[in-house]
Amino acid sequence: YSMKIITGAILVFGLLAVVPFAASADDNATLILHRGNTEHVFTVEIADTPETRASGLMFRKELADDAGMLFIYPGKQKISMWMKNTLISLDMLFLDRDGTILHMSERTTPLSTQVISSRFRVKAVLEVVAGTAERLGLRMGDRVEHELLPAVQ
Repeated sequence: YSMKIITGAILVFGLLAVVPFAASADDNATLILHRGNTEHVFTVEIADTPETRASGLMFRKELADDAGMLFIYPGKQKISMWMKNTLISLDMLFLDRDGTILHMSERTTPLSTQVISSRFRVKAVLEVVAGTAERLGLRMGDRVEHELLPAVQ
């Protein structure tokens, strides 16, 4: 990692310690997970800035079964994430531009600094409570529907 990235991360995390972290209802959006002909509706927070993507779901003590966070990136890229300061286990769904699930990392380890790779170039990552992928029977190729992930025509 370059010193610039580390310095930026320290700055962001330092700001988080000063700014109270709470999302307002206006920050929530509806997202639909498609598994075959079945739809599962989730309420998600959007992380689409460097600051919101850096803080993610850190320090949260719980996450509802129908809630999550959708990380949106400016373009497709390989993503590396970790669970530092994240208190709850998560399933991470790595998504293509149209919301297709390209890779999943299930039941991540809370507080771990182990790198979790998208393996592919992705546009977005959906984080949901651990066990969601198994509970819903999600597989690669299933799709997430959200206005920020337009379906391919």
